[in-house]
Amino acid sequence: MEAPANYLTPTSFAEAIQQALHSTGDKVKVHIRPKSWIEKQQMGAFLSVAKGSDEEPVFLEIHYNGSTISGESPLVFVGKGITFDSGEISIKPASGMDAMRADMGGAATICSAIITAASLKLPLNIIGLAPLCENMLNGRANKPGDVVKAMNGKTIQVDNTDAEGRLILADALCYAHNFNPKAVVNAATLTGAIDVALGSAATGVFTNSDWLWGHLRQASVVTGDRVWRMPLFQHYTRQITESQLADLNNIGKYRSGGACTAAAFLREFVTVSHWAHLDIAGVMSNKDEVPYLRKGMAGRPTRTLVEFAAYLSQERQKS
Repeated sequence: MEAPANYLTPTSFAEAIQQALHSTGDKVKVHIRPKSWIEKQQMGAFLSVAKGSDEEPVFLEIHYNGSTISGESPLVFVGKGITFDSGEISIKPASGMDAMRADMGGAATICSAIITAASLKLPLNIIGLAPLCENMLNGRANKPGDVVKAMNGKTIQVDNTDAEGRLILADALCYAHNFNPKAVVNAATLTGAIDVALGSAATGVFTNSDWLWGHLRQASVVTGDRVWRMPLFQHYTRQITESQLADLNNIGKYRSGGACTAAAFLREFVTVSHWAHLDIAGVMSNKDEVPYLRKGMAGRPTRTLVEFAAYLSQERQKS
């Protein structure tokens, strides 16, 4: 997360993770999917963000097969992988924009969790999915008011090009359903609103599953890298489904509740019973709040994701 964006491009990110996983053993397979593959999957929301940059998009797919039970359903981790976020036409303020090299924090944390799980030889299957691209501005970039189509056929009116993380995650979440997942957990530096709500004290968790919430909370108590449950009310869904030109709008009708409307948007691409969205924008960096972490990009909540995976593997063994 700390690496400069000119060094850590979508391609070099994927290659770095592949290299890191190489030493963990033969139970890991890594697929670095090129733009042509993304197009064949009809991931129109993801491609609409990537087209604003000269860097080619990559869809990173990791399979860790640690379970001893043939065909056991995997835990699927999905991570937002924007290796630099300018905001595109809805451009961010210049002050602090350099920190947007860490907008791939979701992808970094889920990949790191899988590397750790593989190193620990945890007895479960995990799949990691990371759509990787830059959110940059050129003549092909998304324009406010454009309509794009996600992998599941839903159309999206893009009224704010800086709300791009939810666009790339929409397609990744659709793709995650192909694996008959036991649970889907996505992590993303998604909204400044979660930083306003919780600061750096905890990761905001939006989930449709009390079972999944219980495990995530239990894991966070052990690691000290806390999580806090946030609401997924229909109140927020209505704000993103009342769109003038498409099925959905990529931002809510009102400024309030930005983290909640973003989560409501993601929920439109989820049909599994156990899904959690972790908004990690507030815990992206560390100033002096957490004394045992270095200053700068924090890598949170990698520890909690690892502990959560360990809990799931233990639960499966007990059953």
